[in-house]
Amino acid sequence: MKKVIGIGETILDIIFRDNIPVKALPGGSTFNSMMSLGRMGLNVSFISEVGNDCVGNMILDTLRDSGVDASAVCSFSDGKSPLSLAFLNKNNDAEYLFYKDYPNNRLDVDFPEINADDIVVYGSYFVLNPVLRDKVKPFLEYARERGAILYYDVNFRRNHIDERLKLSEALIENLEFADIVRGSSDDFEILYGMTDAEKIYKEKIKFYSTNFIYTRGGGNVELFTKNFTAVYPARKVEVCSTVGAGDNFNAGVIYGIVKGNYSRNELSQLSQEQWSAIVEKGLDFSSHACTILDNYVEKEWAQAYMESGN
Repeated sequence: MKKVIGIGETILDIIFRDNIPVKALPGGSTFNSMMSLGRMGLNVSFISEVGNDCVGNMILDTLRDSGVDASAVCSFSDGKSPLSLAFLNKNNDAEYLFYKDYPNNRLDVDFPEINADDIVVYGSYFVLNPVLRDKVKPFLEYARERGAILYYDVNFRRNHIDERLKLSEALIENLEFADIVRGSSDDFEILYGMTDAEKIYKEKIKFYSTNFIYTRGGGNVELFTKNFTAVYPARKVEVCSTVGAGDNFNAGVIYGIVKGNYSRNELSQLSQEQWSAIVEKGLDFSSHACTILDNYVEKEWAQAYMESGN
């Protein structure tokens, strides 16, 4: 079976509704995706860092309990595990505040072995951060040299809007590495002031990666490949929280690629029917995530999904 290797931050999410904390659980964009894929029984590894504290121990236990290999998660003593406060509004969309206390020496880990057609997932500020770039870029170069499938989730948050110019070179490099790019309407509005998915694809993505998935929160999903474009209607669900919705969409897409046993070379040749099956799995995962307060699919849901033949 293919391995799925994610690289990204870990954080303790504390979720508030009406200014009252209702849940605390480990999170982080790529972390959430890896958690869901671990619960789906895939061979998953995660590269990250946590503090040598109660929160860090909780994060490591949560990964292992969901079947995720955490041997490449660095535990540091000079600092504390980061926290995120997620405030749900009346539509159950989240606004975030972050609290971080990292050491000077970051991501001091041995990267896992990568083989051809393994899937590497990367994204968010973590893989743009100048402090980490000298660790992240060689890892992505190694993954490309080994023939892995690279999946880039842009996930650019508004609190970094003033750093767009400084981060532009790293952003372009990340796009160049990618076999698949997934970004939301928020990402590209913040980065480029653009909301037209086709224009974004043609002007900002296609030159680097021909496979592009554009999501709009509760709106339609648009898929662009070198051979066709397609639109997938959003699922109508009763939303409990949108925290982790995009991360779980990524997990569903990756699950679809693994279940289809597609190689990196095959990606550019997939039919619309094959891509549709992949994207629908993304919608399955994200829709479920919206109905719960957890950041990742529930174990019971994962088991039932697999038993249904998906």
